[in-house]
Amino acid sequence: MKALILAGGKGTRLRPITFSMAKQLVPVANKPVIEYGIEAIRAAGVTEFGIIVGDTAEAVEEALGDGSRLGVTITYIPQPEPLGLAHAVMTAREFLGDDDFIMYLGDNLLKSSISGLVEEFNIYEPAATILLTAVPNPEDFGVAELENGKVTRLEEKPAKAKSKYALVGVYLFTKRIHESIAKLKPSKRGEYEITDAIQGLIDMGMDVRSHIVEGWWKDTGTVEAMLEANRLILEDIERRIEGDVDADSRVEGRVVLGKGARVVNSIVRGPAIIGDGCVLENAFVGPFTAIDRGTTLRNSEIEYSIVLADCSIEDVRARIECSLIGRGVHVSRTQGKPWNISLVLGDSSSIRLT
Repeated sequence: MKALILAGGKGTRLRPITFSMAKQLVPVANKPVIEYGIEAIRAAGVTEFGIIVGDTAEAVEEALGDGSRLGVTITYIPQPEPLGLAHAVMTAREFLGDDDFIMYLGDNLLKSSISGLVEEFNIYEPAATILLTAVPNPEDFGVAELENGKVTRLEEKPAKAKSKYALVGVYLFTKRIHESIAKLKPSKRGEYEITDAIQGLIDMGMDVRSHIVEGWWKDTGTVEAMLEANRLILEDIERRIEGDVDADSRVEGRVVLGKGARVVNSIVRGPAIIGDGCVLENAFVGPFTAIDRGTTLRNSEIEYSIVLADCSIEDVRARIECSLIGRGVHVSRTQGKPWNISLVLGDSSSIRLT
Protein backbone atom coordinates (compact mmCIF):
# COMPACT_ATOMS: atom_id res chain seq x y z
CA MET A 1 0.00 0.00 0.00
CA LYS A 2 1.12 3.55 -0.79
CA ALA A 3 0.08 6.89 0.68
CA LEU A 4 -1.05 9.99 -1.18
CA ILE A 5 -1.08 13.21 0.83
CA LEU A 6 -2.60 16.37 -0.58
CA ALA A 7 -0.56 19.46 0.25
CA GLY A 8 -1.73 21.89 -2.41
CA GLY A 9 -4.42 24.52 -2.00
CA LYS A 10 -4.03 28.17 -1.11
CA GLY A 11 -5.36 28.17 2.47
CA THR A 12 -7.40 31.33 1.96
CA ARG A 13 -9.24 30.90 5.28
CA LEU A 14 -5.93 31.12 7.17
CA ARG A 15 -4.70 34.36 5.59
CA PRO A 16 -2.58 36.35 6.29
CA ILE A 17 -0.53 33.43 7.70
CA THR A 18 -0.79 31.52 4.40
CA PHE A 19 0.41 34.43 2.29
CA SER A 20 3.91 33.33 3.28
CA MET A 21 3.62 29.63 4.19
CA ALA A 22 1.69 26.53 3.18
CA LYS A 23 -1.35 25.84 5.33
CA GLN A 24 -0.13 22.27 5.89
CA LEU A 25 3.05 23.66 7.47
CA VAL A 26 1.35 25.86 10.06
CA PRO A 27 2.39 24.30 13.38
CA VAL A 28 0.10 22.78 15.98
CA ALA A 29 1.90 22.24 19.29
CA ASN A 30 5.08 23.37 17.48
CA LYS A 31 4.88 20.68 14.77
CA PRO A 32 3.59 21.19 11.21
CA VAL A 33 0.07 19.84 10.71
CA ILE A 34 1.13 17.62 7.81
CA GLU A 35 3.64 15.72 9.97
CA TYR A 36 0.87 14.37 12.21
CA GLY A 37 -0.73 12.73 9.16
CA ILE A 38 2.56 11.29 7.92
CA GLU A 39 3.32 9.84 11.34
CA ALA A 40 -0.16 8.29 11.65
CA ILE A 41 0.14 6.62 8.25
CA ARG A 42 3.68 5.41 8.94
CA ALA A 43 2.43 3.88 12.21
CA ALA A 44 -0.02 1.86 10.10
CA GLY A 45 2.91 0.33 8.21
CA VAL A 46 2.86 2.51 5.07
CA THR A 47 6.19 4.11 4.18
CA GLU A 48 6.01 5.03 0.47
CA PHE A 49 4.48 8.49 0.12
CA GLY A 50 3.45 10.68 -2.77
CA ILE A 51 2.74 14.30 -1.85
CA ILE A 52 0.64 16.47 -4.14
CA VAL A 53 2.05 20.01 -4.17
CA GLY A 54 0.98 23.29 -5.75
CA ASP A 55 2.17 26.88 -5.41
CA THR A 56 3.88 26.17 -2.07
CA ALA A 57 5.83 23.17 -3.38
CA GLU A 58 9.25 24.62 -2.53
CA ALA A 59 8.31 25.26 1.11
CA VAL A 60 6.77 21.80 1.55
CA GLU A 61 9.82 20.10 0.03
CA GLU A 62 12.17 22.14 2.22
CA ALA A 63 10.22 21.18 5.35
CA LEU A 64 9.87 17.45 4.65
CA GLY A 65 12.87 16.68 2.46
CA ASP A 66 13.10 13.11 1.21
CA GLY A 67 11.10 11.87 4.21
CA SER A 68 13.99 10.08 5.92
CA ARG A 69 13.67 12.24 9.04
CA LEU A 70 10.13 10.86 9.40
CA GLY A 71 11.01 7.28 8.49
CA VAL A 72 9.39 7.35 5.03
CA THR A 73 10.26 7.98 1.39
CA ILE A 74 8.58 10.90 -0.39
CA THR A 75 7.90 11.54 -4.06
CA TYR A 76 6.65 15.07 -4.82
CA ILE A 77 3.93 15.30 -7.45
CA PRO A 78 3.11 18.77 -8.87
CA GLN A 79 -0.58 19.48 -9.53
CA PRO A 80 -0.75 22.28 -12.14
CA GLU A 81 -4.20 23.43 -11.02
CA PRO A 82 -6.25 22.60 -7.91
CA LEU A 83 -9.15 20.96 -9.73
CA GLY A 84 -10.42 18.68 -6.97
CA LEU A 85 -9.42 15.60 -5.01
CA ALA A 86 -10.16 13.20 -7.86
CA HIS A 87 -7.98 15.34 -10.11
CA ALA A 88 -5.17 14.95 -7.57
CA VAL A 89 -5.51 11.16 -7.88
CA MET A 90 -5.37 11.48 -11.69
CA THR A 91 -2.22 13.58 -11.33
CA ALA A 92 -0.63 10.87 -9.17
CA ARG A 93 -1.60 7.98 -11.47
CA GLU A 94 1.97 7.12 -12.47
CA PHE A 95 3.16 7.11 -8.85
CA LEU A 96 0.21 5.02 -7.62
CA GLY A 97 0.34 2.40 -10.37
CA ASP A 98 -2.07 -0.45 -9.55
CA ASP A 99 -1.31 -0.40 -5.83
CA ASP A 100 -3.85 0.08 -3.08
CA PHE A 101 -3.42 3.48 -1.47
CA ILE A 102 -4.52 5.67 1.39
CA MET A 103 -5.35 9.29 0.56
CA TYR A 104 -5.03 11.87 3.33
CA LEU A 105 -5.70 15.60 3.28
CA GLY A 106 -2.58 17.28 4.62
CA ASP A 107 -4.39 19.88 6.70
CA ASN A 108 -6.49 17.35 8.65
CA LEU A 109 -5.81 16.13 12.17
CA LEU A 110 -7.13 12.89 13.66
CA LYS A 111 -7.00 11.84 17.28
CA SER A 112 -7.51 8.14 16.58
CA SER A 113 -5.03 5.77 14.99
CA ILE A 114 -5.65 4.68 11.41
CA SER A 115 -3.90 1.33 11.83
CA GLY A 116 -7.21 -0.42 12.46
CA LEU A 117 -8.65 1.21 9.35
CA VAL A 118 -5.83 -0.18 7.21
CA GLU A 119 -6.14 -3.64 8.78
CA GLU A 120 -9.89 -3.68 8.15
CA PHE A 121 -9.33 -2.66 4.53
CA ASN A 122 -6.84 -5.48 4.01
CA ILE A 123 -9.21 -8.04 5.56
CA TYR A 124 -12.41 -7.16 3.68
CA GLU A 125 -10.80 -5.92 0.44
CA PRO A 126 -13.52 -3.43 -0.56
CA ALA A 127 -13.13 -1.14 -3.56
CA ALA A 128 -12.97 1.76 -1.11
CA THR A 129 -13.24 2.63 2.55
CA ILE A 130 -14.21 6.13 3.68
CA LEU A 131 -13.79 7.66 7.10
CA LEU A 132 -16.86 9.44 8.48
CA THR A 133 -17.76 11.57 11.46
CA ALA A 134 -21.03 13.11 12.65
CA VAL A 135 -20.99 16.92 12.34
CA PRO A 136 -23.53 19.66 13.09
CA ASN A 137 -22.96 21.32 9.68
CA PRO A 138 -22.79 18.48 7.11
CA GLU A 139 -23.67 20.87 4.25
CA ASP A 140 -20.08 22.14 4.43
CA PHE A 141 -18.64 18.72 3.59
CA GLY A 142 -19.06 15.68 1.43
CA VAL A 143 -21.95 13.75 2.99
CA ALA A 144 -22.53 9.99 3.11
CA GLU A 145 -25.92 8.31 3.38
CA LEU A 146 -25.86 4.94 5.12
CA GLU A 147 -28.25 2.01 5.12
CA ASN A 148 -27.57 -0.73 7.66
CA GLY A 149 -24.02 0.53 7.86
CA LYS A 150 -23.50 0.38 4.09
CA VAL A 151 -22.73 3.49 2.04
CA THR A 152 -25.56 4.03 -0.44
CA ARG A 153 -25.03 7.58 -1.65
CA LEU A 154 -22.49 10.41 -1.49
CA GLU A 155 -22.98 14.08 -2.23
CA GLU A 156 -20.50 16.94 -2.14
CA LYS A 157 -21.64 19.94 -0.08
CA PRO A 158 -25.38 19.39 -0.60
CA ALA A 159 -27.83 22.28 -0.22
CA LYS A 160 -29.74 20.13 2.26
CA ALA A 161 -27.92 17.18 3.78
CA LYS A 162 -29.77 13.87 4.17
CA SER A 163 -27.24 12.60 6.71
CA LYS A 164 -25.16 13.97 9.57
CA TYR A 165 -22.12 11.98 8.46
CA ALA A 166 -19.36 13.99 6.78
CA LEU A 167 -16.40 12.53 4.95
CA VAL A 168 -13.21 13.03 6.91
CA GLY A 169 -10.20 13.60 4.70
CA VAL A 170 -9.02 9.98 4.81
CA TYR A 171 -9.83 7.44 2.08
CA LEU A 172 -8.54 3.98 1.16
CA PHE A 173 -8.78 2.80 -2.44
CA THR A 174 -7.93 -0.08 -4.73
CA LYS A 175 -7.00 0.49 -8.35
CA ARG A 176 -10.72 0.40 -9.26
CA ILE A 177 -11.00 4.07 -8.28
CA HIS A 178 -9.00 5.01 -11.38
CA GLU A 179 -11.66 3.44 -13.59
CA SER A 180 -14.36 5.54 -11.93
CA ILE A 181 -12.32 8.75 -12.03
CA ALA A 182 -11.72 8.31 -15.76
CA LYS A 183 -15.49 8.69 -16.32
CA LEU A 184 -15.88 11.91 -14.33
CA LYS A 185 -16.90 15.30 -15.62
CA PRO A 186 -16.30 18.53 -13.67
CA SER A 187 -18.92 19.34 -11.04
CA LYS A 188 -20.81 22.63 -10.76
CA ARG A 189 -17.81 23.87 -8.79
CA GLY A 190 -15.60 23.11 -11.77
CA GLU A 191 -13.79 20.33 -9.90
CA TYR A 192 -13.40 16.58 -10.25
CA GLU A 193 -15.04 15.42 -7.02
CA ILE A 194 -13.81 12.36 -5.18
CA THR A 195 -17.35 11.90 -3.84
CA ASP A 196 -18.58 11.48 -7.44
CA ALA A 197 -15.82 8.95 -8.08
CA ILE A 198 -16.76 6.92 -5.01
CA GLN A 199 -20.43 7.15 -5.99
CA GLY A 200 -19.38 5.69 -9.34
CA LEU A 201 -17.97 2.65 -7.52
CA ILE A 202 -21.29 2.24 -5.67
CA ASP A 203 -23.23 2.56 -8.93
CA MET A 204 -21.07 -0.20 -10.43
CA GLY A 205 -22.11 -2.48 -7.56
CA MET A 206 -18.75 -2.42 -5.81
CA ASP A 207 -18.33 -2.62 -2.06
CA VAL A 208 -17.71 0.73 -0.40
CA ARG A 209 -17.27 0.49 3.35
CA SER A 210 -17.39 3.22 5.97
CA HIS A 211 -15.63 3.65 9.26
CA ILE A 212 -16.82 6.08 11.94
CA VAL A 213 -14.09 8.19 13.55
CA GLU A 214 -13.28 7.37 17.13
CA GLY A 215 -11.99 10.41 18.99
CA TRP A 216 -11.80 13.85 17.42
CA TRP A 217 -11.11 15.10 13.93
CA LYS A 218 -10.22 18.62 12.85
CA ASP A 219 -10.05 20.29 9.48
CA THR A 220 -7.47 22.95 10.40
CA GLY A 221 -8.48 25.34 7.64
CA THR A 222 -9.49 28.22 9.94
CA VAL A 223 -7.84 30.08 12.79
CA GLU A 224 -10.48 28.83 15.21
CA ALA A 225 -9.92 25.23 14.12
CA MET A 226 -6.14 25.62 14.42
CA LEU A 227 -6.44 26.88 17.99
CA GLU A 228 -8.85 24.08 18.88
CA ALA A 229 -6.54 21.47 17.34
CA ASN A 230 -3.66 22.97 19.31
CA ARG A 231 -5.72 22.61 22.48
CA LEU A 232 -6.56 19.00 21.75
CA ILE A 233 -2.95 18.03 21.00
CA LEU A 234 -1.68 19.81 24.13
CA GLU A 235 -4.20 17.89 26.24
CA ASP A 236 -2.04 14.79 25.73
CA ILE A 237 1.48 16.13 26.26
CA GLU A 238 3.68 14.97 29.11
CA ARG A 239 5.78 17.28 31.23
CA ARG A 240 9.38 17.68 30.03
CA ILE A 241 11.68 20.46 31.23
CA GLU A 242 14.92 20.78 29.26
CA GLY A 243 15.48 24.53 29.66
CA ASP A 244 16.31 26.68 32.69
CA VAL A 245 13.75 27.91 35.23
CA ASP A 246 14.94 30.44 37.81
CA ALA A 247 13.96 30.46 41.48
CA ASP A 248 11.43 33.28 40.98
CA SER A 249 9.44 31.35 38.36
CA ARG A 250 6.76 28.66 38.45
CA VAL A 251 6.16 26.05 35.78
CA GLU A 252 2.88 24.36 36.62
CA GLY A 253 1.37 21.19 35.20
CA ARG A 254 2.08 19.54 31.85
CA VAL A 255 4.61 21.84 30.24
CA VAL A 256 7.26 21.11 27.62
CA LEU A 257 10.19 23.53 27.88
CA GLY A 258 12.71 23.14 25.08
CA LYS A 259 16.48 23.09 25.14
CA GLY A 260 18.12 26.44 25.81
CA ALA A 261 14.82 28.06 26.79
CA ARG A 262 14.90 30.36 29.83
CA VAL A 263 12.09 31.23 32.22
CA VAL A 264 12.84 34.28 34.35
CA ASN A 265 10.46 35.64 37.00
CA SER A 266 7.54 34.16 35.05
CA ILE A 267 4.65 31.73 35.33
CA VAL A 268 3.94 28.99 32.80
CA ARG A 269 0.69 27.14 33.40
CA GLY A 270 0.16 24.01 31.32
CA PRO A 271 -0.72 22.37 29.17
CA ALA A 272 1.71 24.43 27.12
CA ILE A 273 4.79 23.99 24.97
CA ILE A 274 7.72 26.40 24.79
CA GLY A 275 10.23 25.79 22.01
CA ASP A 276 14.03 25.67 22.02
CA GLY A 277 15.80 28.93 22.75
CA CYS A 278 12.74 30.87 23.88
CA VAL A 279 13.03 33.53 26.59
CA LEU A 280 10.17 34.27 29.00
CA GLU A 281 10.87 37.19 31.30
CA ASN A 282 8.35 38.79 33.66
CA ALA A 283 5.73 36.92 31.67
CA PHE A 284 2.70 34.71 32.02
CA VAL A 285 1.93 31.84 29.64
CA GLY A 286 -1.50 30.32 30.17
CA PRO A 287 -2.97 26.96 29.23
CA PHE A 288 -3.21 25.73 25.63
CA THR A 289 -0.41 27.92 24.33
CA ALA A 290 2.31 26.83 21.90
CA ILE A 291 5.32 29.12 21.45
CA ASP A 292 7.82 28.07 18.81
CA ARG A 293 11.61 28.27 18.94
CA GLY A 294 13.60 31.49 19.33
CA THR A 295 10.71 33.61 20.59
CA THR A 296 10.94 36.22 23.36
CA LEU A 297 8.00 37.04 25.63
CA ARG A 298 8.81 39.89 27.99
CA ASN A 299 6.53 41.85 30.33
CA SER A 300 3.52 40.26 28.61
CA GLU A 301 0.82 37.63 29.06
CA ILE A 302 -0.62 35.11 26.61
CA GLU A 303 -2.91 32.11 26.65
CA TYR A 304 -4.86 29.83 24.26
CA SER A 305 -2.68 30.94 21.35
CA ILE A 306 -0.12 29.79 18.79
CA VAL A 307 3.07 31.81 18.30
CA LEU A 308 5.39 30.77 15.48
CA ALA A 309 9.19 30.95 15.53
CA ASP A 310 11.45 33.97 16.12
CA CYS A 311 8.86 36.38 17.45
CA SER A 312 9.24 39.17 19.97
CA ILE A 313 6.33 40.17 22.21
CA GLU A 314 7.23 42.86 24.72
CA ASP A 315 5.45 45.20 27.14
CA VAL A 316 1.93 44.22 26.09
CA ARG A 317 -0.12 44.93 29.20
CA ALA A 318 -3.33 43.39 27.90
CA ARG A 319 -3.40 39.61 27.92
CA ILE A 320 -3.14 38.18 24.39
CA GLU A 321 -5.78 35.49 23.84
CA CYS A 322 -7.10 33.30 21.00
CA SER A 323 -4.32 34.46 18.67
CA LEU A 324 -2.29 33.01 15.80
CA ILE A 325 0.94 34.92 15.30
CA GLY A 326 3.22 34.29 12.33
CA ARG A 327 7.00 33.93 12.12
CA GLY A 328 9.27 36.83 12.97
CA VAL A 329 6.48 39.05 14.28
CA HIS A 330 7.29 41.90 16.65
CA VAL A 331 4.56 43.13 19.00
CA SER A 332 5.20 45.95 21.44
CA ARG A 333 3.21 48.60 23.27
CA THR A 334 3.25 52.30 23.99
CA GLN A 335 1.50 53.80 27.02
CA GLY A 336 -2.28 53.48 27.09
CA LYS A 337 -5.23 51.75 28.64
CA PRO A 338 -4.92 47.90 28.60
CA TRP A 339 -7.49 45.69 26.90
CA ASN A 340 -7.72 42.01 26.00
CA ILE A 341 -6.70 41.56 22.39
CA SER A 342 -6.95 38.82 19.75
CA LEU A 343 -4.48 38.71 16.87
CA VAL A 344 -3.95 36.93 13.58
CA LEU A 345 -0.62 38.19 12.27
CA GLY A 346 1.33 37.06 9.23
CA ASP A 347 5.09 36.66 9.04
CA SER A 348 7.32 39.68 9.77
CA SER A 349 4.46 41.86 11.04
CA SER A 350 5.20 44.69 13.44
CA ILE A 351 2.42 45.87 15.74
CA ARG A 352 2.53 48.70 18.29
CA LEU A 353 -0.43 48.90 20.64
CA THR A 354 -1.52 52.26 22.00
